[in-house]
Amino acid sequence: MSVTVRVPAKVNVQLAVGGARPDGFHDLANVFLAVGLYDEVTVTPADSLRVTCEGPDASQVPLDRTNLAARAVEKLAARYGRRADVHIHIAKDIPVAGGMAGGSADGAGALLACDALWGTGASRDELLDICAELGSDVPFGLVGGAALGTGRGEKLRVLEVGGTFHWVFAVADGGLSTPAVYGEFDRLHAGVDVPEPVASGVLLGALAAGDSAGLAGALSNDLQAAALSLRPSLASTLAAGGSAGALGALVSGSGPTTAFLVPDEAVAGEVADALVASGTCRAARVAVGPVPGAVVV
Repeated sequence: MSVTVRVPAKVNVQLAVGGARPDGFHDLANVFLAVGLYDEVTVTPADSLRVTCEGPDASQVPLDRTNLAARAVEKLAARYGRRADVHIHIAKDIPVAGGMAGGSADGAGALLACDALWGTGASRDELLDICAELGSDVPFGLVGGAALGTGRGEKLRVLEVGGTFHWVFAVADGGLSTPAVYGEFDRLHAGVDVPEPVASGVLLGALAAGDSAGLAGALSNDLQAAALSLRPSLASTLAAGGSAGALGALVSGSGPTTAFLVPDEAVAGEVADALVASGTCRAARVAVGPVPGAVVV
C-alpha cells in the first residue's frame, strides 16, 4: 500500500520583513497565495527511511535526513511511537531552490501522506504544530488557498479571495539560498531602524475583491532588493515580463524565481513566450491561484 499527496507551490504577494530577532529569525507579514504548480509525494512502507526524487532539477534535492519530507516523517513517527520506515518518493514540478517553497511543500505532503498511511488520526492542529516545527513555510503547504503568515511566517490566518489570479513564473538558472538572502537583507539594513512588518490593507482588499489590477499595484517583497543584490540579472527578467504585458512583477520569496501577475490566460501565454524569447530565464511556467493545499490523491 502507498499514499500519494499532491501539494502546491506558493507565491508571496506581500513579504514584509522586520529586523533580525535574537533567535536569528525575522518577524514577517507574509501573504501567501497557493498556485497550481505541484509536487507529488508518495510514501510506501519500507525496511528503513529513504528518499528518492524525480523531475526537473531533482539532482539538487537532498536525499538524506536533511530533506524536510524525511524530517516530517520522523517527527510524526516520534509523536506516535512508530518507526519512520517508509520510502518517500518526490515527483518534483515546483522549481527547486526557487523561492516557491517546494521543499516546504514536500514536508507538508509527506506529513499528510504518512498520517493517512499509518492512520494516526492526528488533528489538523497537531499536523500544523509539526509543520511549524519544520519551517516557516511548511504550514502553508498544508493549508493552501491564501493566508497571512505572521511570527516567522508559521502563524496563519486564512484569507478570503474573490477570484482567480493568473500568473507566469520565470525560472532562473541555479538557486538562491534563503539564509543568504536574509543575510544580505540584514547587511543592506545595517544601522537602519526596520519597521514592524504589517500586511497591506490595499493588498488584502484586492485579494478579497478578486481585483488583479489592484493586487498588481500592491505587490511587494522586502527581500527583493537583497535578491537583486545577490543576482543582479533578475532585474532584466523583471523588466522583460513587464514590457511583455504583465500587470505587476516581483521576486518570489527569496528568489530567484520571478513572478508576473497577468490579466488572463491569453496574456499569460504571451508573457511566458516573451520571457523565454528574452533569454533572461531558463523557463517560464503558467499557473493560477489560489488552489487548495496538500490533498491525498
